Amino acid sequence: MSARHTSARLPATGHQPVLLEEVLTWLAPKDGDLIVDGTFGGGGYTRAILLAAKCNVLAIDRDLDAILRAEKLAAETPRLTPLLGRFGEMDALVINAGHKAVDGVVLDIGVSSYQIDEGERGFSFMKDGPLDMRMGASGPTAADVVNRMPERDLANIIFRLGEEKQARRIARHLVQRRAQAPFETTSDLADAVEVAVGGRRGARTHPATLTFQAIRMYVNDELGELARALQAAERLLRPGGRLVVVAFHSLEDRMVKQWLRGRSGKQGGGSRHMPLAAKGPDPTFELAVSKAIVPSDKEVEGNPRARSAKLRAAIRTGAPAIEEDASDGMNLPPLSDLEDAQ
Repeated sequence: MSARHTSARLPATGHQPVLLEEVLTWLAPKDGDLIVDGTFGGGGYTRAILLAAKCNVLAIDRDLDAILRAEKLAAETPRLTPLLGRFGEMDALVINAGHKAVDGVVLDIGVSSYQIDEGERGFSFMKDGPLDMRMGASGPTAADVVNRMPERDLANIIFRLGEEKQARRIARHLVQRRAQAPFETTSDLADAVEVAVGGRRGARTHPATLTFQAIRMYVNDELGELARALQAAERLLRPGGRLVVVAFHSLEDRMVKQWLRGRSGKQGGGSRHMPLAAKGPDPTFELAVSKAIVPSDKEVEGNPRARSAKLRAAIRTGAPAIEEDASDGMNLPPLSDLEDAQ
């Protein structure tokens, strides 16, 4: 199975889309198709899809900077329509754009290279900047979480979303430190976490890595967005339509894996994240690949950010979408609690 594409023809953008050839292979765009790129980011997938076939792409992103990049690309081709919004609301966005169904959906889950590389966005401790971490322009920031979240909840967030074993120690130290002065910058937070865990001790990664990951995922409700996006894709895809998801975090990949297994009627389907509805519904997806596809050693060597990526793909059946409440299964305090407390 292969798509008609020539990656050498892609314009140079400084952005390296992960598993690009594999995404195109399993998305298999054809002339006349309507494809949703739910996470436009740097536009790598969208550009490749537009080159692979004479299809149309609806590019979604909650980040206004990403949509501005998409609009520049759209000026070069009428086959691209940028849509500002969350991919968890893709069905509403697509319907509002005048379409009832689509032939393919691709999701590249997580923070984009552009967001990481822009210090003023506050996603990375490698570049000092305001403690923000929001992918969009609204809602509480990472500073709000670190400075106002109760210690127990903060520890729970760091442990559950960051899978950080020293979450309690880190949360305790952050609460003690913020009593002296509020956290304002990424370096301030990173330094405090490093003190909390006793320094780097020769570790290959910075000791604040998992804490930053957890807070970013919480601020942007990344698991909740993914849960809603999977169900939105199920409602939008035509029979035979393809869903391709690239995840970089173990929790995200686990959610996608278990949800697709449940929707394809495989044993062990469903999960605490997204339990399968009552027994009986016909499978809504057929697994296109039985195991996750990972980048080659060559790709990881050229793009180290690809090392944790996993691709999963499935094909929509003709069965009705299964109606259920989307949940990330984490039972963390709602982010709105911080807004209410202001």
